[in-house]
Amino acid sequence: MKVIDHIRNTKKTLFTFEILPPLKGKDINQIYNTIDPLMEFKPPFLNITYHREEVVYKKHKNGLLERKTVHKRPGTVAISAAIKYKYKTVNVIPHIICGGFTKEETENALIDLHFLGIRNLLVLRGDPLKSEKKFISEKDGHKNASDLIKQISNLNKGCYLDEELENTTHTDFDMGVAAYPEKHIESPNLDSDIYYLKKKVEAGAKYIVTQMFYDNTNFFDFVKRCKKEKIDVPIIPGIKPISVANHLNILPQTFNIDIPQELVLEIKKCKNNQEVRQVGIEWAIKQSKGLVKFGVPIIHYYTMGNSDNIYKIAKEVF
Repeated sequence: MKVIDHIRNTKKTLFTFEILPPLKGKDINQIYNTIDPLMEFKPPFLNITYHREEVVYKKHKNGLLERKTVHKRPGTVAISAAIKYKYKTVNVIPHIICGGFTKEETENALIDLHFLGIRNLLVLRGDPLKSEKKFISEKDGHKNASDLIKQISNLNKGCYLDEELENTTHTDFDMGVAAYPEKHIESPNLDSDIYYLKKKVEAGAKYIVTQMFYDNTNFFDFVKRCKKEKIDVPIIPGIKPISVANHLNILPQTFNIDIPQELVLEIKKCKNNQEVRQVGIEWAIKQSKGLVKFGVPIIHYYTMGNSDNIYKIAKEVF
């Protein structure tokens, strides 16, 4: 079933979540251990993030540095297949990104996913490499999510990169995209962000999933702005509970978000990260109940590979 169908058919707010692929060398059971407890809340789908390559430098005994490209979390297509096979009632939504891929590599990955029966995608530009100050696309890759959406839309029409192909199969992908209630860190302002978000919807996106936020007012205002600009697809809020004290510094710098002073003060009272984690759970429960009251179709939770806090939140909300 498509995400948009789940939204149309539900009369209550649904629970969904996102998982990380395991680090290279780790077992897929790590993912199953994250997913298993959350199945109690009957998620209609779950997302699998994609982490692009990283550049590392290895120092040799002679003092020279060797530049190496590594993929720390490979295997998204295979993981999608494994989860689809194991959890038959859950739709799997892999992330498809621009960064690190040519158009041909993207097309081949999409063909593999379609062969597997996966019909939902979250389409993203992706982050720049940690070694780069700005996003740089591959030589024959996409510069932004809108262009990637157009390639996928063309596949849905049977238009492949090789124009000489005949009697081609029309793929059947539905696409979601990301949005930022407090604006993307690279964007000059929120109006600019919404302008490009509308472009993604016009290119074929069927729904929107937001980045994390900690003040529901920011989400409510964002929804109003989108409606004013005639963005009429469903908007799914994303929630990431704070779990360690250092999040107070890392999250605002990384994601351009504000953390309410009330939450900051509660975290600063904590003696250890175990207490911080509990504060994060309680804050997310309060956020979630407010979003349910607002009438959102789905609340999407970022697990970061550990679901014990998400389980406690869902137990109180769903």
